[in-house]
Amino acid sequence: MRSINVAALTGSFALAAALALAPRAAVAQEAEAPPNPAPVVEGMLPEPHFLTRAIDFATRTAGDGSGEKSGFYPEIGSMVTGAGWISGGGGYRQWIGGDRMVFDASAAMSWRSYKMAHASFEFTKLLRSRLALGTEVRWQDYMQNPYFGAGPGTIETGRSEYRLTSLDTVGYARLRPTQWLTLGASGGWLRRPTIDLPAGTFRSDTPATRELFPLESVFAIAEQPSYVHNEVSVTADTRDHRSHPLSGGVYRTAWTRYWARDLAAFSFQRFEAEGAHFMSTANSRFTFAVRGWLAATDTAEGASVPFYLMPSLGGSNTLRAYSNYRFHDRHLAVVNVETRLALMTHVDLAVFADAGNVAARLADLNLDKTSFGVGLRLHTEKATFGRLDVAHGKEGWRVMFNTSDPLHLSRLSRRTAAVPFVP
Repeated sequence: MRSINVAALTGSFALAAALALAPRAAVAQEAEAPPNPAPVVEGMLPEPHFLTRAIDFATRTAGDGSGEKSGFYPEIGSMVTGAGWISGGGGYRQWIGGDRMVFDASAAMSWRSYKMAHASFEFTKLLRSRLALGTEVRWQDYMQNPYFGAGPGTIETGRSEYRLTSLDTVGYARLRPTQWLTLGASGGWLRRPTIDLPAGTFRSDTPATRELFPLESVFAIAEQPSYVHNEVSVTADTRDHRSHPLSGGVYRTAWTRYWARDLAAFSFQRFEAEGAHFMSTANSRFTFAVRGWLAATDTAEGASVPFYLMPSLGGSNTLRAYSNYRFHDRHLAVVNVETRLALMTHVDLAVFADAGNVAARLADLNLDKTSFGVGLRLHTEKATFGRLDVAHGKEGWRVMFNTSDPLHLSRLSRRTAAVPFVP
């Protein structure tokens, strides 16, 4: 009887498998995982045959996300957190010279009218496949971004929303001296992002950020400045698989600088350190995972950080009992702990705890905001493509569905553009 109940809960996940596993353009900044064969983990309970067949069909049809071919593809999962449950579009990819160069372009829209379009070109295998050089242009129009004010003491009923439109042009390089180590550098031009009144479909009566927080520094100027932004990073990745790791870890440090060309008072720099580690029992039925993330922002005396570029905390990847983008401030810290039990071959039961906070001063950071909960993970041998989490904290209960592993490092994907800061 227990296996039937679990199958009912996970049936909707299997229906979305073919879309969630659709191949994505080869532009991930993440260091590729070692090509270890994926183990088949036997779960504690027998898996219903229809679920196994559905996942096998999805994997054969859409692949496991590790390989991309030339041609048209569905653009799924390119939106930021908060864009809505449903988003989609189309893209086209063309490999040139075998697999030495790739052009990719795509566009998508969500059910809340969030829109994005991007085009990129990359030399993938320079210096005997150790160096990749590329460029990308990304336009986005995000309609209902939440903002609750700055600081850890904001209240949930103080929610506001704003519309953010931006155009970002970036050049990047990734050097891999070893299979597990990646050195990255990038430079970009963020052209005058615009902050408008919220719009789009399925909009509530939430007040506009300009109305609720008129004293924010971004509203004291007629238009936002353009930014030159650059970043250097070091990433070490020893996970057996990127989207469904059972062992190993990924660790990253990065320094980013935003120089406001027209308004020096909006210039700042940020340091980030993030890591996740995974350990499993011999039969891989139990997996223990821990992740930590620190983001620290520094400005000149009297300068400010625009709220759309300020570190934020809350939502399905950080504090799961709190709303997306619930807390904003200059500094951020969060720790996530998760234990997973292989309930079936393709279904895991997870128990998790989150703790973190934001602060105006680095010395004031603590882990006072907490959440606890349970969840289900639907996956192939290499990729997590569906998860259902139920979390509880001081602001009540939250139920979340997502199509990625909760402990992935969001900075490793260029789907996360310069603005807004996405936790």
